[in-house]
Amino acid sequence: MDLQRPVIRIKSRKRHGKAHHGGSWKIAYADFMTAMMALFLVLWLLGILPEKSRAGLAEYFRMPLRTAVENGSVLPAHPVSPIRGGGRQINETQAGLQQAPASAIAVLSESEKRDLRRLETFRHRLNDLIEQNRKLREFKPQLRIDMTAEGLRLQIVDSENRPMFASGSAEVLPHMREILRELAPVFNELPNRISLSGHTDARPFSGGERGYSNWELSTERANASRRELVAGGMQEDKIMRVLGMSASMPLVREDPYADMNRRISLVLLNATTQRRLEAENASAGLAADGGVPLDAAHPEQALRDIEDVVPAAEAQGSGQRN
Repeated sequence: MDLQRPVIRIKSRKRHGKAHHGGSWKIAYADFMTAMMALFLVLWLLGILPEKSRAGLAEYFRMPLRTAVENGSVLPAHPVSPIRGGGRQINETQAGLQQAPASAIAVLSESEKRDLRRLETFRHRLNDLIEQNRKLREFKPQLRIDMTAEGLRLQIVDSENRPMFASGSAEVLPHMREILRELAPVFNELPNRISLSGHTDARPFSGGERGYSNWELSTERANASRRELVAGGMQEDKIMRVLGMSASMPLVREDPYADMNRRISLVLLNATTQRRLEAENASAGLAADGGVPLDAAHPEQALRDIEDVVPAAEAQGSGQRN
């Protein structure tokens, strides 16, 4: 007879652990530690950088944002600060000229980007020319080059021992004539047009006929500089406008009587500024003729308005002739 083996059943109780307390604090703590590590890493890197590299890094954050993006380099080969020389160094941007925001850079067309790269290359060309040309190198402390929102700016500043013009007049002195005529042919290398402005210090004009002021003096000095540039070989149609600014935009703001406030400013306009000025001039011309101003911000709508006005004017004219 077969013996039946007993069936043994083992029952086990499932034990439930304690509820999980969560670990979100660990994520926040990890983020904090990562940020602290990055901070100390940056401080350590700044500490081991040589002085020259730190100066280049500081220069990068002083340059116009648009120039920095176009260069694509943290340490620019040529600084955008004024050419180093004797006297005080001026790094401030002229009043009223603001650097382009990142949103403006993002919407630049390819042609505008090419134009900015061309101006940047030309800036290096001017720096090299000043270093290589014996006459220009002599006046290096009076030449300042930088990039502004309007374009590439070259400023020829006055000095106590070497003024550009005869006192109280627009007579160009010999060394100023040399500077302008040496630079003149170089500007023909670019298609960009030029804005030329004259500036004086804040000393009131004491001579001359009644009503003559620093406004007239700065305008005449700018126009005299234009004539010297043309005489030196620059194409006459390169000039887009000649302005007299009097003492309204001092280079040394804390000292409106400083010699360096007396200067000639020459700006090679970028494509965006040139189109804006052309649109403003076209708008002023239409308004003077009783037409519809062309809004540079909404050119399509302005052109439609013009198309609506022209047929009505023609119909009215036909009725008068009949």
